[in-house]
Amino acid sequence: MAVYAIADLHLPAKQKPMDVFGEHWKDHFQRIREDWLARVSPGDLVLLPGDISWAMQLEEAMDDLNSIAALPGTKLLLRGNHDYWWSSIGRVRRAVGEGMLALQNDSVFIDGRLYAGSRGWTLPGPEFSEDDLRIYTRERLRLEMSLQHARRRDERAPITALMHYPPLTDDEPGFSDILERYGVTDCVYGHLHGPAIYGAVRGQRGRVRYHQVSCDGLGFKLYLLYA
Repeated sequence: MAVYAIADLHLPAKQKPMDVFGEHWKDHFQRIREDWLARVSPGDLVLLPGDISWAMQLEEAMDDLNSIAALPGTKLLLRGNHDYWWSSIGRVRRAVGEGMLALQNDSVFIDGRLYAGSRGWTLPGPEFSEDDLRIYTRERLRLEMSLQHARRRDERAPITALMHYPPLTDDEPGFSDILERYGVTDCVYGHLHGPAIYGAVRGQRGRVRYHQVSCDGLGFKLYLLYA
């Protein structure tokens, strides 16, 4: 089983085509779809760590979710900061249907590997507000809850973490202490676009390998995590 990852699909939900952010976004999902069809087999897994659709309500997101569901492979979804359509986890799981898994404060076990994670948040820095601190603290708790759930499933299996926001920077360790504590081997994340992508942390830091998988930084092609 191959495992791929790609974040920030930003599907239009019939209201927000992404080429308003630059010509390179023109027909971006068609390019992703062509690459997906060429490379992903039915038995493979595709990780989608957030910002899946611009829709505001779950019903409005269904065309976008169905477009993803029609592609091969099992899809594992995580909520991003723009996924306002993501309501209660029960409603989301009932809506996405077979072959689509949604991760929230828990974990899944697939082919000998655990998958867990949380959205994350802006990391502490000069413009970090009291409200940021409140949300950041909550997201640390949610990440730990998800990883605890994973470790209750299996104490020794490798864990891949999904996050939407960057879990750390060169100057701020962010969520990395939690990832290390639970033996996470790999962390995939998105959120960044444009020039911000190039300063993202990638590769081995401590015992964790970090993978930045925003779709525009990948040339609108899937990132192969494990072959």
